[in-house]
Amino acid sequence: MRRVAREARPFLRARSGAILRLAGWSLLEFAQTFLSGYGVARALDDGFLAGRPATGLLWLAVAAVAVLPSVLAARGVFGRLADLVEPLRDGLVRRAVSRALSGALGRSGDVSTRSLSQVTHQSEIARDGWAGLVLTLRSFVFTAAGAVTGLLALSPALLLIVLPPLVLGAALFLATLPPMAARQRAYLAADEAYAAHAGELAASLRDIAAAGTADRTVAESRALAAAQLTASRSLARWSAVRVVALAVCGRFPPLLLLLGAPWLLRNGLTPGALVGALTYLTQALAPAVQALMTMLGTAGGRLVVVLDRFTDAPPPPAEDPPPTARDTAPPPRGTPVAALHEVTFAYGPRAHPVLDRLSLTIGAGEHLAVVGPSGSGKSTLAAVLAGTERPTGGAVRWRGRPVRQADATSVRVLLPQHAYVFSGSLRDNLRYLRPDASDREIAAMADAVGLDALLSRLGSLDAVVEPDRLSQGERQLVALGRAYLAAPPLLILDEATSRLDPAAETRAELAFAALPGALVVVAHRLSSARRADRTLVMDGPRTRCGTPAELLRSSALYRDLAGLWEPEGSDAPTGAAGLGGRERRLGEERAIRSTPPPSPV
Repeated sequence: MRRVAREARPFLRARSGAILRLAGWSLLEFAQTFLSGYGVARALDDGFLAGRPATGLLWLAVAAVAVLPSVLAARGVFGRLADLVEPLRDGLVRRAVSRALSGALGRSGDVSTRSLSQVTHQSEIARDGWAGLVLTLRSFVFTAAGAVTGLLALSPALLLIVLPPLVLGAALFLATLPPMAARQRAYLAADEAYAAHAGELAASLRDIAAAGTADRTVAESRALAAAQLTASRSLARWSAVRVVALAVCGRFPPLLLLLGAPWLLRNGLTPGALVGALTYLTQALAPAVQALMTMLGTAGGRLVVVLDRFTDAPPPPAEDPPPTARDTAPPPRGTPVAALHEVTFAYGPRAHPVLDRLSLTIGAGEHLAVVGPSGSGKSTLAAVLAGTERPTGGAVRWRGRPVRQADATSVRVLLPQHAYVFSGSLRDNLRYLRPDASDREIAAMADAVGLDALLSRLGSLDAVVEPDRLSQGERQLVALGRAYLAAPPLLILDEATSRLDPAAETRAELAFAALPGALVVVAHRLSSARRADRTLVMDGPRTRCGTPAELLRSSALYRDLAGLWEPEGSDAPTGAAGLGGRERRLGEERAIRSTPPPSPV
């Protein structure tokens, strides 16, 4: 509560003008409440009971007319309400989105379901709860002030009867606030836990079926659902205690006033004042107290808990370790551009590993091809090697140093199968990774990679590129040209040439192989593997690395791929769809047996 109050103070100070305007409109409600009971009392004492019915009717008319300004005030109140409610929701959404983005950037794409719940569900709970609380609290303050002022004007002795049950009920109600808030927080935590479990379950259905863990998964789901049910029942029990507090505040004051009426009348209270006091209690004070307690007990409790979820300190991001003197020094001569040491990776704590204690080194200027059936982990290896996925075991090093996101842009470029091209000039697209590239360098790149035909079709580097008007092969050429200009120490092509014809693919790969950096190609044609210095054959967690000649002797899977791979020059679909039937079956069986398909990079 202290944390929420500390965050709320600057928010309210910045909107003090809206609060004052809201209070100004609410003064009309104060006047209406005061005149309702006071007018009835005067109508009886000074009018009807005194034999002057005209005076009585006049006071009743005054009480009735006082309702009209309060109706007009409702329009002004709701107009000022938006100035307080909408900024709160907008600020909470901005905070949740900022945390989600910070988590995604700082923890390699770790975006929790908590952020999704905050943006969609919890921010709306806060918005509705805050709006209801402002309306109810405003109504209670000015209604109670009008009623208490009226009771004092009629007779101060009335407060001796009215205040004790109100204070007792309020104390009982306040005593329920801490346990209610704790139960509400437990309920929201159980709801978030079940949502997170459901999200993981939806992404792991194939693993669950393959591993035969359906019974254990059902048991976990039942346990989480039972925890949510227990939290809701506990919340309901405390809500019953709150009903007693509401009854004490709302029902006892009129009852005590009627029981104490003989004593009050004997001590000078007029009949009109007694009826006016009953009017204040039944028509103004008791409903306002009950509405306030109901709001605080339901929407108010949820509001505090939800705001607490937004204001608590986010989990510390998995930051890169601070650079040491060894990290900042240039790597020794001959240090591999990238190295994997006993790397293991799985898409979940109970999933079969896609990579299992894989060790691999890639030297400067080396050309490595990665082949294997669909679902064997080629794209996962590319993601781990590029640092976009963190291994669950082992270590990945770039130029002899642990992988750090701060070094990513200076060490490697990863090109996925689906190339990123944005609306803008061709020059801006090509210089995306190297803004200082000159037109001469761009022309040399276009000649090397094979981008000159697209450049001629568009007319110039300043031509506007509309991604929807480019073929998928042309998009891949733009991305390849962008990476060529960047010339990183490590370039990873994850089927980034899959939409090019064999001649264009050969031209692009030879251009990249001529660069001083290391080249890793997730191959979809045998020609890519034959052009490489070494080839890594992936069969799920089982791997074998060597030259094509060595692999033909030592790897049955490579011999199978070499015999069934699509012919040179074929434009058949790439990947497993372009392979023979036996290889397709192998790929499908291994994909089902091992892991869900890797997420796109």
